[in-house]
Amino acid sequence: MSITYQFDVLPNTEAIIDLYNSSTIVRPTNDKDRISNMYANSNLVATAWHGDLLVGVARSLTDFSYSCYLSDLAVRKEYQHQGIGKQLVWLTKQKLGDQCMLLLLAAPAAIDYYPKIGMDKVDSGFIIKREQ
Repeated sequence: MSITYQFDVLPNTEAIIDLYNSSTIVRPTNDKDRISNMYANSNLVATAWHGDLLVGVARSLTDFSYSCYLSDLAVRKEYQHQGIGKQLVWLTKQKLGDQCMLLLLAAPAAIDYYPKIGMDKVDSGFIIKREQ
């Protein structure tokens, strides 16, 4: 299996929704406009492809100099446990450089995954939750 990684290709909304629905990530996939806006307003998107099939994505918001919030990391269920998510995180961090930190909020089911790929757990965060 040959997986290719890209920064210069923004997947169409249908492909993103299909990926999200076939992964373990929970996003409002019944709201196509919201998914489209999520990507239109993101400034760093790494994608993983198996041929023409979108198999993984890392969507981030960053200033490219101090901080980056990796808001979505999703890999198709049948492609998980092959290093694709780890590679998407590594490529994102590589694009950011050494002066920029990378932060994400893990879904409860993924809490144990991130330390395995070299990320440190932090306890100093706060949130105002979305209402919808």
